[in-house]
Amino acid sequence: MNKFDRLSTPQPQIGFVSLGCPKALVDSEQILSRLRAEGYGIVPDYDGADLVIVNTCGFIDSAIAESLDAIGEAVAENGRVVVTGCLGKDAERIQQAHPGVLAVTGPRAFADVMAAVHEQLPPPHDPFASLVPPQGIRLTPRHYAYLKISEGCNHRCSFCIIPSLRGDLVSRPMGDVLGEAERLAAAGVRELLVISQDTSAYGVDLRYRTGFFNGRPMRSDIEQLAAALGELGIWVRLHYVYPYPHVDRLIPLIADGHLLPYLDMPLQHGHPRVLKAMRRPAATERVLERIRGWRERVPDLALRSTFIVGFPGETDAEFEALLEFLEDAQLDRVGAFTYSAVDGAAANALAAPIPEAEKEARLEAFMQVQAGISAARLQRRIGTRQTVLVDGSDEDGTLIARSPAEAPEIDGVVYVEGASAALGDFLEVEIVDASEHDLFARVA
Repeated sequence: MNKFDRLSTPQPQIGFVSLGCPKALVDSEQILSRLRAEGYGIVPDYDGADLVIVNTCGFIDSAIAESLDAIGEAVAENGRVVVTGCLGKDAERIQQAHPGVLAVTGPRAFADVMAAVHEQLPPPHDPFASLVPPQGIRLTPRHYAYLKISEGCNHRCSFCIIPSLRGDLVSRPMGDVLGEAERLAAAGVRELLVISQDTSAYGVDLRYRTGFFNGRPMRSDIEQLAAALGELGIWVRLHYVYPYPHVDRLIPLIADGHLLPYLDMPLQHGHPRVLKAMRRPAATERVLERIRGWRERVPDLALRSTFIVGFPGETDAEFEALLEFLEDAQLDRVGAFTYSAVDGAAANALAAPIPEAEKEARLEAFMQVQAGISAARLQRRIGTRQTVLVDGSDEDGTLIARSPAEAPEIDGVVYVEGASAALGDFLEVEIVDASEHDLFARVA
């Protein structure tokens, strides 16, 4: 059979289920790009698929349960299933729950995924990279994209098993990151969401060695990378930024408009003893001082964070200290979770676990306090003029957009009434009202 005979054979169709965080979504995009480059078709349902790939999450118990349910559904609906992703590290658990799966691979095991697909469903022809656009296959809308700058993490937080799933920090070469960003911008992406396990640690493993992009030497660190991304002329939003002292050097880039006035910082708690038990930086006063300093330089800086309540040993007084920290920090957006005893996490061995009912009560109290803070901060924006990026419209034709203070999927939105615009357009609007989570605007 020659090449042209192979091209005439029916195109194998792959179904794909992507679970977990944006970092896992980027892994899914890379797998899909490889599949398309080899001539596989991608279908949105089980019925039309010759094989289904499930990219799993294994971070907390609820994510594990969701992943196992998704695998079970794929097995029941299609029968030919390859499993990959973080839960793939625990192949025995998957195979015990669903013995019918064809293969199980771990996170970022792209070659193993492709080998499993090849074994079950040989590629229809020789690879042609031209089948894939320069920016690769993406699962996000065309106007924004996630840009993963590193893999793994050097922290050993007692509640987390990410290093055991994804290994130590491995930063991508500066030229690779900037090349991808440039291709995305050229393809019409209006917003880059920079992600990793620890964005502010970019380049630590490289010892900040000199990298190159378009012949230009650049120090491999987050400041230089952020500055270069800011030259693309599109929105650049930083996620998973730990409040290290050197993050202060990013604030001038935000003040000058190179980066969006938005930082996503996973603080996790506000009491020094609990933070120490979590194996996290415990200098809460310094964090508060740093936040105050940042806001003095950038008054409209939006801060998002995540917290864990009900950590083993957390006393009533320590939980109250966490609530006081929220009041002091005045964060714009916050997500919170009850402590989940993930298999393999060191914190599971700590004394005085908190009963589930108490965890839930603390979570409710925490979110009630933060809801008041978030709502008050949104009220302050009434009467201001904002640039928003259009994400779409609702069934009534009202535009759904976001300002620099809102990241997609996790924050609120800006509803713009009486206007028309295309997906990915920028609009100048005036904020006229606010709810607990969202803003309402009209074209300025």
